[in-house]
Amino acid sequence: MERLEASVLGTVFRNEENGYSVVSVRSGRSEVTVVGNLPELTPGEQVLFCGDWSEHKSYGRQFRSVSFEIRQPTTLLGIERYLASGVIKGVGPSTAELIVSHFGEETLSVLSEHPERLTEIPGIGKKKMALIAESYREQQGARTAMIFLQSYGISPALAIRIGKYYGDQAVDLIKSNPYRLCDDLDGIGFRTADRIGAALGIAPDSENRVCCAIKYVLQEASVSSGHVFLPEDELCRLSAGLLQVSADYCDRCLGSLLFRRELVAEAGENGPRRVYLPVFERAEKEVALRIRELMLAVRPGKYAGSSRAVSSFEKKHGISFSLRQRETIVQALETGVFVITGGPGTGKTTIINCILELLSQENETVLCAPTGRAAKRMTEATGHESKTIHRLLEFGGEEGTFARNADNPVEADCVIVDEASMIDILLMRALLRAIEPGTRLILVGDADQLPSVGPGNVLGDILTSGEVPCARLTDIFRQSESSRIVVNAHLINSGKMPLLNEKGTDFFFERKLSALDAAETIVSLVTRRLPAYLGFPEKEAASQAIRSIQVLAPTKKGDCGVNRLNELLQAALNPPGKNVPQLTWGNTVFRLGDKVIQNRNNYDIAWFRNTPAVQDSGNGIFNGDVGFITAVDPQEHTLTVLFDEEKAVTYETEDLEDLSPAYCLSVHKSQGSEFPVVVMPVVGGPPMLLTRNLFYTALTRARNLVVLVGSEEVIRAMVQNDHIAQRCTTLSQRLRETADLL
Repeated sequence: MERLEASVLGTVFRNEENGYSVVSVRSGRSEVTVVGNLPELTPGEQVLFCGDWSEHKSYGRQFRSVSFEIRQPTTLLGIERYLASGVIKGVGPSTAELIVSHFGEETLSVLSEHPERLTEIPGIGKKKMALIAESYREQQGARTAMIFLQSYGISPALAIRIGKYYGDQAVDLIKSNPYRLCDDLDGIGFRTADRIGAALGIAPDSENRVCCAIKYVLQEASVSSGHVFLPEDELCRLSAGLLQVSADYCDRCLGSLLFRRELVAEAGENGPRRVYLPVFERAEKEVALRIRELMLAVRPGKYAGSSRAVSSFEKKHGISFSLRQRETIVQALETGVFVITGGPGTGKTTIINCILELLSQENETVLCAPTGRAAKRMTEATGHESKTIHRLLEFGGEEGTFARNADNPVEADCVIVDEASMIDILLMRALLRAIEPGTRLILVGDADQLPSVGPGNVLGDILTSGEVPCARLTDIFRQSESSRIVVNAHLINSGKMPLLNEKGTDFFFERKLSALDAAETIVSLVTRRLPAYLGFPEKEAASQAIRSIQVLAPTKKGDCGVNRLNELLQAALNPPGKNVPQLTWGNTVFRLGDKVIQNRNNYDIAWFRNTPAVQDSGNGIFNGDVGFITAVDPQEHTLTVLFDEEKAVTYETEDLEDLSPAYCLSVHKSQGSEFPVVVMPVVGGPPMLLTRNLFYTALTRARNLVVLVGSEEVIRAMVQNDHIAQRCTTLSQRLRETADLL
């Protein structure tokens, strides 16, 4: 095996899924290509690669690395590249050049031992010196752990977090029990810890390993499938399959976890025990109890004359409610908790407006929704301010921490929540904690849409419990009958084929039999044909298309999947240019003007709002938030995203992994949103994804126009596929049980 000592120049290619990389390095006077499964390497870093030379038929001579050792740079050029790479806050290419030019080979020792000397450089004051020094100390403090962990495929950003968390003991603690990483830090799953454990020689049947895997299986079930629990036999079977150990041994380790209360088990209904992560078991119980308390705290009769008030509203606004709609309004006013559910065009918004007008004279009514987009849409539809649930509860920047709670409840006589199907069990618990008994709660949503991205099936369970008063609206309002979007959504929901390509409608279909042809057509539609059809000014066509036309895809992979369509649409709508700054993170390029989406809850990241109406700041950007890149600083390796057209967030290097392009979104990520135009490929894919309620959810995101691209056969298959993945939840049962408790 040969050795190659080199300085990193840059990464040519990297596969984020397996870490396979093509890296350009300099060894002596030669520029060399190194390939292999590598961590993300920073320009300027010195690396000792071990491996063999090979000759690629297309790319020539390459060094194939099988192991490596990362070292600090020693040459002036290497030190400068290292500092300019973005790993040190406050140091970009220009500042790096000044520092190295001033201190030469002593640069790194000055940074570590005498950082106050940085003020010798013009432009670096005490504040910037302190920022650079602190960042360098943090980076060096995590360096040992970073080098150790990168060998196991852990990203530099995550390795730095681990080093900060464990400090000088990081390597020793991880070597003794790598599975503790799963419990101590977000972002590290069982597979990563297990890769480290295997390399360290930890036995396959180690109890630490098996217990960690069991918790991982439960956590993964909540993230990927929305389950709150798993049956004991299924949990042990899945864990055994993951570990390649016996199910009986998993069952014994599960007993240890239950004894230590790291997991909770309950008797199942005529079946195996249900096993929960404690946070979900407690959340379901609390949600059920608080709903029951709200139901019992409001006495009927206060709005005995509400029927006359409804008639006055009809006369004032020139509308006529159906009997079911009138009953819904009266019931909502007379009960402590009420659910209004129905598809598009069934009058949910008009009913909310009537309730608001009837309550406004003597009550404080608060409106909210799970996402910023849904809250903004509610504000536009009602003329009353609506907030996100997080903002209403005054989210405090730490996971699960809200200023509004049982000790400091929301000041309102009535709380109306729109898009309730999006609320997961933990957010519902937080909301209910902040609603004082005696306050009315009205939940509004479409029960036929996809359930929440997070764990639980809150709206569905409340409806199926039969314990909470509700109204299911099915009749379409007359003014919606001309919209083929509304008509087709209801046809699909009832298992019937939509009406395609009727002249003069808002619903179109373009037949393309291959995914490649469909992708090409979608790009053409978004960039040229639809902007022309919608009358966008030629000079503003691209920017208006980005904001008005949303592509939604059922799948992430494939020629018509989210990932590939984002690449094509970004290249077409926001191509690289001389005066268009950009940053690269892994395989993703972030460019000024890009539409992007946040992919996980980040409770710590700061945002700032500076509008004519309000100036404030806070913490927290959440999974599914969509915004636009308004500034890119390649020197400082930062970019700024504006969310909801008002909240500005600066992303540093380690935060970029949370962002991805949003020219195309998955249907799941689009929940709670409404777009003027929706374009959707219908070209096939896994049957478990191509379902009726996913199709229905996608179509109901469109306000003015829908364009489907693909084949009638796929449309027919989706309409006929009424499979709904059942989530393992027990909120419905717990609601029924509370009837005997209070």
